[in-house]
Amino acid sequence: MGRPRVLVNSNDTPQKGLDLLKTKCDLTIIPSPNPTREEILRVLPGHDAVFLAMHVNVNSEFLNVAGPTLKVVSAMSAGYDHLDVPEIKRRGIKVGHTPHVLTSSVADIAVMLLLNASRRAFEGRLLLTQGHTQSSPQWLLGVDVKGSTIGIVGFGNIGQAIAKRLKGFEISKIVYTGHSRKKAGDDLGAEFVSLDELLAQSDFVIAATPLTTETLQMFNDNTFSKMKNNAVFVNVGRGKVVDTGALVRALKNKTIFAAGLDVVDPEPLPSDHELLKLPNSEIIPHLGSATIDTRNSMSTTAAQNLLNALEGKPMIYPL
Repeated sequence: MGRPRVLVNSNDTPQKGLDLLKTKCDLTIIPSPNPTREEILRVLPGHDAVFLAMHVNVNSEFLNVAGPTLKVVSAMSAGYDHLDVPEIKRRGIKVGHTPHVLTSSVADIAVMLLLNASRRAFEGRLLLTQGHTQSSPQWLLGVDVKGSTIGIVGFGNIGQAIAKRLKGFEISKIVYTGHSRKKAGDDLGAEFVSLDELLAQSDFVIAATPLTTETLQMFNDNTFSKMKNNAVFVNVGRGKVVDTGALVRALKNKTIFAAGLDVVDPEPLPSDHELLKLPNSEIIPHLGSATIDTRNSMSTTAAQNLLNALEGKPMIYPL
């Protein structure tokens, strides 16, 4: 029996993962960093496994094109809203992802966005480049993190890592919401509250939740209206947990003070999108896990997931 055939859907995949796969598999690497769905589907049939370095929607159409040889889908990501996990598993295909390895880098980005948005960094840079700086005592005042209440929506690994980092900023307290109270919350001295309580209490509201039918557009006109008008909203979860139009209105109308966003909807935003023009919106292009070490770890973890599954061993992080 020959070596397993593995399709890698980006030629920009970190080399460490590819080197690991090459020890036991023959690779088909699509010659594009971010190929179209059509490019992927064209070369998909006949492979034993798929290594997803870039998001592609793995649904019934994808699986039908892949054919009966496909045994493994391994995604180089923590989120998996692009994978129809029930359908993949129904067909007896093993599927895995890479949580945990990106926790620290995403938590760092959340803190960066929180600080930049609260201290009006983007607005300050705009004024600086326009030559409109002032030296008056109340020019470009931000809001303090010290003494604040931090509200975290989604208290998984990333939410907990954010809480650990922010405890060092002399905050008043941390509240969080989700399906249930967690021991990790108790250990961190964080208080489990309802979403409405969190919105009313928090000076900083941080979304670190995955995208599900429950969280889709959970931040909307109604949600933003319940926040303090000096609140800073940060999103490092998924863009679609926010109604973008509602966020634009909240920022323009000063319903909230500012927003710091690593993820948006649509993604990427068109270059002329109103959200990019608002001085109180701090936006970066989905860089949460974008460090050299983190992407290398994601690549090797996804590769090991794939190899384990092909060899009949448990994946490190199965779905």
